[in-house]
Amino acid sequence: MGGDDKDGYYCSICGGIPPDKIKTKKILIDGKETGIDQLDWIIEEVRKLHLTDDAAITEELLKRTMALNYVPTKKKEAYGAALLEDYRKFLQERL
Repeated sequence: MGGDDKDGYYCSICGGIPPDKIKTKKILIDGKETGIDQLDWIIEEVRKLHLTDDAAITEELLKRTMALNYVPTKKKEAYGAALLEDYRKFLQERL
């Protein structure tokens, strides 16, 4: 790994992000592990809305996820279900 806090860290071989610096959380979507960038932030922002309806929660999760990640149109429903499940797990861990 090359670089420092001032210049940023990078892989000295390929120039990309070093594996130990990647903060993308992975969840299962249609049985496949899928990385969602900023998932903890997305969930926390939706939690702050104090929504109780699953459809509204899913909509807000998807809106924020799609702003920061690619979500295939055909998989939108599967992403929504997986995000809602992870949201519920997040809430359970905080209780």
